[in-house]
Order: sequence, then C-alpha cells, then structure tokens
Amino acid sequence: KSDIALLKINPRGESLPVAKLGDSDRLRVGDWVIAIGNPFGLEHTVTAGIVSAKGRVIGMGPYDDFIQTDASINPGNSGGPLFNLQGEVVGINTAIVAGGQGIGFAIPINMAKNLLPQLKKGKVTHGFLGVYIQDLTPELAKRFGLKEPKGALVSDIMPNSPAAKAGLKKGDVIIRFNDKEVSDSLTLRRLVASTPPKQRVKIEIIRRGKNYIIWVTLEEYEKRAMSIEQWGFTVQKVPPDVSKAAGTNEGVMITEVIINSPADRAGLNAGDIIVEIEHEEVNDINDFEQLMEKYTTNPTLLLGVKIQREGYRTAYVLLER
Repeated sequence: KSDIALLKINPRGESLPVAKLGDSDRLRVGDWVIAIGNPFGLEHTVTAGIVSAKGRVIGMGPYDDFIQTDASINPGNSGGPLFNLQGEVVGINTAIVAGGQGIGFAIPINMAKNLLPQLKKGKVTHGFLGVYIQDLTPELAKRFGLKEPKGALVSDIMPNSPAAKAGLKKGDVIIRFNDKEVSDSLTLRRLVASTPPKQRVKIEIIRRGKNYIIWVTLEEYEKRAMSIEQWGFTVQKVPPDVSKAAGTNEGVMITEVIINSPADRAGLNAGDIIVEIEHEEVNDINDFEQLMEKYTTNPTLLLGVKIQREGYRTAYVLLER
C-alpha cells in the first residue's frame, strides 16, 4: 500500500556514511530539492529542481500522498533519495508520469519513518476507524454549520467498528485527528492508516454546530476486510471518496494482494475495484460473496476491474490458480 521496502546491508566491517532523515512536513512548494539515482543505468546521477506540489494523488494506492517535483526522475531513480538543501533525506523517489516532462514523484520521508518500526518486524498494519466519509462542498459545509468546507463528513458508520463503539454518528464532521487538522476525507484516511492499531486517539468533531471530543481505540484494518485466500486478495466496501474518484457507485475495493498469488500474477493491486465476476455485475459486498461462492471451484476466474493506474480505467483480468 505504501510502496516501501526495508533492506539490511552488511558492510563486512566497513563504516558506511549514513544520510540524515529530515522532516518532509516542513517542505514547502517552491523549496529546492536534489534527486540522486541511476536513471537508465547511469550511476550516481544528480538532478535538481523544486517542490511543485505536496499531497499528490496519482492512483498508485489508497494512501497516495506524494511530493511532486520537477527534478528529473526517470526509470532507475526509484528508491533513490530526495534531499533538501541541508542534505537531509525528505523523500524516496518512486514514480514518473508516462510521457511527462519535468514531473516526478517521491514518497514523503515522514511516511517511511512511521512505517520503519513495523517494517523491521516484517509486517505493516494500519489503523481502522470504521467510518465512510466524504468531502464537504461549500453547500454542505453551510448546511452542517461550518464556516468553510474543511473536514471529513461521516456518511455512514460500520456496525461494531471502533467508531460505532465510541459513539461517532452519521452527519458528524471530523475536523481534527490526534490534534492534527483534517482538511478533507483523504487526509483523514492517511492519518488513520498511519496510526498503529490498539492506539487510543482523540477525535474532534462538529455535531449540529457544536464541537465535541471523542476518544476512540483503533483496530487493525486488515481484520475488517473479506479475505479470498484461494485467489490471494482481500476486499471491502468501496469508500465514498474512492467511488467518486473512480466514477462508480458499484463494486468492491481490493485492499491487499498477496505476493505470488493468482491475483498478484494477474497484475491486480490494492485500490482496484472489482465490478464484474464472470460477466455478472458486482454491486456490493453481498453480490461479491454470492458470486465468489458460485464460482468457488473454477480453475480460472474472469474479473471486470476498474484498474487504478494513474487514474481509473476498466479492464478484464483473468485469474488462474
């Protein structure tokens, strides 16, 4: 989900220099940055540019939060560092836009730092709140008693979820999560996902024009998803903000793909939306469960999928056991 792997290097008694990790939250649009990598096999290539934007969503996964830069990033740069002018690593170069000139992306180093303790253990877990959320339009903000369209509007609550147990309700507007501002629904998804399960968090909401503080103990995200072990993926109901981005109210969203599974070999990724199984429509989780049971003995499975690759497009994908 984060496109980050942790490698251990054994220098055999040698002392290797270590780059200092900076604070990517302090980056500002217009700041100068330096990218180092091996584009097209050209070792130790250094390029410079500025931060063009922050928080970019480019369809790589459900928690997109990329730094955009015009420093030249090409195939071979992925995994290389993005430095600020103080020599601190502020990002991990990761993606380019096909045919794009002067457009490259890097994972914020703060995201990597949050994941490092879990990566060392060999497994990354994400916090789970259990709310369906949407962005606020100016009209909705006015209707819910807000001065500006900021925050995440709760459109539904999952039964028996942490949110339900804590007393969150439909129509609540979440404006702060653990003292961090929630500007929109994507911000909340990132904050929840980066918080370890079992952690107690403070959530500030606006309910019918009044501010309230609610304490919630998060659960583990993967435990809430439906697992299809024989095909190697898990799914859940499509969140409202993802439905909007994909341009569909139907289907189920893939949340995890197991390495070397049929789903992985077929090229499915987390964030893809399954809308058909063997030419039969998948409107929701119930449809999905019924169809998967219907075709459980099939040696192959044909899926109609909204593929999330720099935006969404529809494609047929064949899974083989």
